[in-house]
Amino acid sequence: MRPDEAKHKPWPPSGLYVLTAEVADLLPRAEQVLEAGAQALQYRDKSGNATLRLQQAAALRRLTARYGARLIINDDVELAAAVGADGVHLGRDDGPVERARRRLGPQAVVGVSCYDDLQRAARLAAAGADYLAFGRLFPSSTKPEAPSCPLDRLTQARAFGLPLVAIGGIHPANAARALAAGADWLAVSASVFLADDPAAATRALLRAWR
Repeated sequence: MRPDEAKHKPWPPSGLYVLTAEVADLLPRAEQVLEAGAQALQYRDKSGNATLRLQQAAALRRLTARYGARLIINDDVELAAAVGADGVHLGRDDGPVERARRRLGPQAVVGVSCYDDLQRAARLAAAGADYLAFGRLFPSSTKPEAPSCPLDRLTQARAFGLPLVAIGGIHPANAARALAAGADWLAVSASVFLADDPAAATRALLRAWR
């Protein structure tokens, strides 16, 4: 699929956002979480294997399109363009929002990591980011060394008027706390994608909105 053939849809106001892991059964696990109701999937792979990354991202693009979910590529604007992904997620070292927007077009989702930094969030919101991610909110097995972010950062960030993504150590027992603090989206990785039953883990987290 060429980038200009992708059917992009607006970033929904809320939902469950599952981040992939580097596993051999990537596609079956991705399908399980999408079938169970995850609204967005972020492809993350730090292997440096460009051929594998392109193959996997293209396969995930087809899979997310089948389920009506959004595909976001972590860090890599060019890979997002190559597979016609819905957008890209940018961390501190991944370049400016404006450059990603120019490359991917006005329809693309450009999400950003804000960590615990409201000044960064304000700057990136003004630059045209589509969502602001804050975390780690709770102890995390995926990134145990990541700095902690107080829950009230979400409450304060409501002033920016953008969807807020909570990330870091989120599971069914604490998900409601993140939503109550102001999160619109819950972003999860190992607790869902590496679960013994990814579909059941997805459904358990989706119940937080009820």
